[in-house]
Amino acid sequence: MMLSAAGFIGAIAGNSVLKPSTAATQVAQRRTSPLLGFNAVTLAQGNGPVPSISSDYQYQVLIPWGTPIQPGGPEYNGDPNTRPTADEQAQQIGIGHDGMWFFPLGNNNDHGLLAINHEFGINEHVLGKADPASLEDVRLSQHAHGASVVEIKKNNRGVWEVVRSNYARRIHANTPMAFSGPAANHPLLKTAAGNAPKGTINNCSNGHTPWGTYLTCEENFNTYFGATGEWTPTEAQTRYGLASSSRYGWANYDERFDLSKAAYKNEENRFGWVVEIDPMDPNQTPVKRTALGRFKHEGAEIVVGRGGRVVCYMGDDERFDYIYKFVSANNWQSMRARGISPFDEGQLYVAKFNDDGSGEWLPLSMDNPALQGKFQDQAEILVYTRLAADAAGATPMDRPEWITVGTEENVYCALTNNSRRTEADAANPLAPNPDGHIIRWQDSDRHVGTTFTWDIFAIAQDTHGTEESFASPDGLWADPDGRLFIQTDGAQKDGLNDQLLVADTNTKEIRRLFTGVTDCEVTGITVTPERRTMFINVQHPGDGNPATTNFPAPQGSGMVPRDSTVVITRKDGGIVGS
Repeated sequence: MMLSAAGFIGAIAGNSVLKPSTAATQVAQRRTSPLLGFNAVTLAQGNGPVPSISSDYQYQVLIPWGTPIQPGGPEYNGDPNTRPTADEQAQQIGIGHDGMWFFPLGNNNDHGLLAINHEFGINEHVLGKADPASLEDVRLSQHAHGASVVEIKKNNRGVWEVVRSNYARRIHANTPMAFSGPAANHPLLKTAAGNAPKGTINNCSNGHTPWGTYLTCEENFNTYFGATGEWTPTEAQTRYGLASSSRYGWANYDERFDLSKAAYKNEENRFGWVVEIDPMDPNQTPVKRTALGRFKHEGAEIVVGRGGRVVCYMGDDERFDYIYKFVSANNWQSMRARGISPFDEGQLYVAKFNDDGSGEWLPLSMDNPALQGKFQDQAEILVYTRLAADAAGATPMDRPEWITVGTEENVYCALTNNSRRTEADAANPLAPNPDGHIIRWQDSDRHVGTTFTWDIFAIAQDTHGTEESFASPDGLWADPDGRLFIQTDGAQKDGLNDQLLVADTNTKEIRRLFTGVTDCEVTGITVTPERRTMFINVQHPGDGNPATTNFPAPQGSGMVPRDSTVVITRKDGGIVGS
């Protein structure tokens, strides 16, 4: 079945396009919170092959995998008998929708650019087979990764759609890249082949800057590398999870990802960074900012601290890994006026959580005695940030993921889970911790200080069996009114699919706003400036299996499920979350 983009969206959502909850009824929840005024999706409603949403809300599906970034371009509609070519995929929205941000065009809530990450796509989903059989297959997979910039606009029917744009572009595993900061020209980022840096992969969470750029974060880059010949891993390669086997099989046809090829030694060091993209300049070469360190980046939450210095909070999404922050050397406006990126000069820290509720930011620099004699220079510390954090004595956490800054300068971090923990500590109070928790802290000196105080905001295990049930918190976003939006990635309890919840940070009441489809992840979050439209993502619906779900196509259509963005609005036009 072939449908045009407009026809396909109509088929998804019915005549009104905006689709109400699939549940027949909603059970009113307690309304004790002044911030949470909506009826929650109940436990009984939050499962199955199609989404559910609060009866006070409605949703629209936007930019499924394969949507052309320019109207009229090549399109993949989910036909199970076909897949895009590599060239077509480079002109389409990728797969693995994750972190994203809305950049309004002018003072506009109905028209802007959406910069969106494409984290991953399993071979069976992208290729229609278990392993690539040619370089063309590898290129298709590579072009499905990275990020997209697409222009979207609400039409006169109130429906968001992709429009033709001078800004639209795809950034993928073969896009030219630049490096900046202390490690930019270091030998550890050069190969004997002399190949120029290319590509960004496993783009998970994100950030955005006060100067209007987008930050995309490289997470599980190790899964794209393999070894076709003899190869003995170094300590650093082992610490970053590199192995001879590869999830994607790229090394079989692209030597750049083959760890056993001497000519491409150090290629893996070119991944695991925060990448800065200017969505308003389609000709800009994306820049990997080395001062922010190299690890499995899960987000880059930016806040302006005391003295106008930019602070970037980051999580390393691995069991027993760490929480980081970077503080720019000076006022960001002054630095940019002098032609210096605020991300190129400053101090990178890693967090140590003390049992008494206090904490310290440990500097990752050659001035730290714990690092002296272990690293040759600051560039080596940044390339091997995990090793430096180990040596500094940071607190191993339960998979630090998204971080957000809320009201009263409170910083929240989702700790997704850690089934391997055998000894609890104050900051990670469960052993094992299969369902995760959310930690909260306040930095000294308006984010730029080296000490903090912290507490536990929520323990997922405590919610099971209640209407507030959730597990494996992942995506987070705090609004300026005191709401914390929580997205989940992992097996939920009480029969639920992964979900979007809203918490009142004052009362800690939690209500379920949206649930995704079977075997998906709910992730990515951004809003229009007036916060009356929210965009989230449904990633890997059904794990790509059309027998499980056909989302966003009608259930029973047999179409391949496709990662999609979901546009959420209140039926009365109010602020999302209220």
